[in-house]
Amino acid sequence: MVTPTASLSHHRTKRPSVVVDLQKLRRISCGLGQFSLHLAKGIIDHCGGRIDPVFLLPAGGERHFGNCRFETIRVRPWKKAAMQNWVRPFARPFFGRPHYELWHMTNQMSRYEPLDHRVPLLLTIHDLTFLHESPNEPRTVRTDRKLADLQRRIDRSIAITVDSEFVAADVRRELDVKDRPIHVIPLGLASAPPASASRPGFLADGRPFLLSIGTALAHKNFHSLFDLLEEFTDHRLVIAGNFATRYGEFLQGQVVQKRLQDRVLMPGEVSDPDRQWLYERCEAFLFPSLSEGFGLPVLEAMAAGRPVFVSRRTSLPEITGEHGFYFDSFEPKAMAMAVREGLARFEADTGFAARARSHAEAFTWAETTRRYADLYEQLVAG
Repeated sequence: MVTPTASLSHHRTKRPSVVVDLQKLRRISCGLGQFSLHLAKGIIDHCGGRIDPVFLLPAGGERHFGNCRFETIRVRPWKKAAMQNWVRPFARPFFGRPHYELWHMTNQMSRYEPLDHRVPLLLTIHDLTFLHESPNEPRTVRTDRKLADLQRRIDRSIAITVDSEFVAADVRRELDVKDRPIHVIPLGLASAPPASASRPGFLADGRPFLLSIGTALAHKNFHSLFDLLEEFTDHRLVIAGNFATRYGEFLQGQVVQKRLQDRVLMPGEVSDPDRQWLYERCEAFLFPSLSEGFGLPVLEAMAAGRPVFVSRRTSLPEITGEHGFYFDSFEPKAMAMAVREGLARFEADTGFAARARSHAEAFTWAETTRRYADLYEQLVAG
């Protein structure tokens, strides 16, 4: 049976004891790592007295929470669901009273589940991006395996949360949720860090630049921006993020093939202050993604007061609303026209940036974690 490896000594209270899976803190800079970090901090800051959190943490994960005290479960290979499936039949007679009232699997790819089959599971599904990367191609065996793996987690759960209405509809269409409720709880926007005092070193001069941010994965569709540069000859393009991927290698090859080495800058992952500097000083933020469960960088760019241009795909219209501009085609001239017309509208409408900023700042982690705490209590009571 899973037992705490470090704990706060206390008598059991009426507050529900909820395990929150934070194993993605091992990669703090990725989207799932940031979700884990802000969800946990929000629970600590805003949900005191409502639940007794038990954090499933990788080694060193406590450092992200200062001197806060909470019960923990340590991530270990033998605690993965695949291993526990073998152990559970033999351990079942010795379970005794369940240690936890609820277990929150905070992403659909987690390999950690409660050993005790009686502990209810709340499953968060952030997206089904793998279904939308190549919409015109037949599904592969790999895709079917991913769906089957996710279906098993759904079958184990009592409820599901998603980040957007689009993902909720996607899950209902592609998987068998039966009568399990799906709760839409949007992500929050973290407070922006102070921007760097000076220009990042990879920008040698003050020429105007267009910006995009994200891990180099095929569905991000970054390569569609390269031909767009032919229509913006005075601009450079900065794409910041992890490029240690197969698609990242493809992008680097395309830059060389198209002879854009002096105009396309791919600095890799940048510091928080440098990223904020880029947001605040880009001419426009471009996000031509083919599939997003939410699209947090779009809100971050809005909050920095910059015009955003997104594809009219998946969750992006839901998150952006009327506060951004849209790519209805990925043909270079059509994209260029969308950017030119959008920039003209942005400059002509002096209140556009303020409305977009207000829209973005309405997404708060305080509200996100409050809604999760409400749901924890509801599921435990039910």
